[in-house]
Amino acid sequence: MSALNLDYLKTFTLVAELGSFSAAAERLGLTQPAISLQVRALEKQFGVRLVERVGRTARPSAAGDELLAHAGRIEAATNQAVEAVARHAKGVLGRVRLGTGATPCAFLLPPLLADLKRRFPDLDITVTTGNSADIVRAVDDNLLDIGLVSLPVSGRMFDITPLFDERFVAIAPPETALPDTVTPETLAQRPLILYEPGANTRRITDEWLACGGTTVKPVMALGSVDAIKEMVAVGLGAALVPEIALRPNDRERLVVRPLSPPLSRRFALVLRRDKRLDRALRETLNALKTLEALEPGR
Repeated sequence: MSALNLDYLKTFTLVAELGSFSAAAERLGLTQPAISLQVRALEKQFGVRLVERVGRTARPSAAGDELLAHAGRIEAATNQAVEAVARHAKGVLGRVRLGTGATPCAFLLPPLLADLKRRFPDLDITVTTGNSADIVRAVDDNLLDIGLVSLPVSGRMFDITPLFDERFVAIAPPETALPDTVTPETLAQRPLILYEPGANTRRITDEWLACGGTTVKPVMALGSVDAIKEMVAVGLGAALVPEIALRPNDRERLVVRPLSPPLSRRFALVLRRDKRLDRALRETLNALKTLEALEPGR
């Protein structure tokens, strides 16, 4: 059997509702022969009579009643499908899968995502956290749409948009006497709380500390910047953290100093070159690109 013609089904439903071919023709703006032709086409498709004439009234047959029982649900499902796709076409509905590190996720994304949700209530953004290498791999495998990751990123299959520099600072317990700028040699003299081994953040902080020519053995290695700040606040050691991870109250309860030489890393947006940009993805990218104006420490 060929596919059901929804326009013909609507015509049949209207004939049954109004009890008249001519009334249905007037309602639809068609001729009566056109209405009759559509109903006959349905009857030919099903191989049964759907409409019977009783005097001057058109009534559904037993088979027609069976079809009418389904027609309302078919029309409702069709309308829902059309409305759902139309929302995609207008760009107010869609799914975007974003991957980034724990620090940008916690300290940069919340207000940005809240604004996107306010402007596009039906936009569904899922966020996955991980190290930059894993995020880039997931973008390459199309498990994520966008990565907000630290550079460098290799691969000619990616579009890469540099955004901002994430600057690191030294933090120490309150009342700690530190020079105006902190060197690797200065920190090497203190108990240090560092990121856990294997993390990209640990790698770049280890490289910076190695500039002082001293091997550093941390007293703790933690995976959370918030945990590191809390350990420092209670006097268990000093640390190196991204400046964007400092909230206003952190500057009141911790000693914060810039580093010499400076330590920073560049963050960028990464997506596949062949990624189709629907409006949901374009709006999310535009929002993320506002991070380009980010001023460290603000």
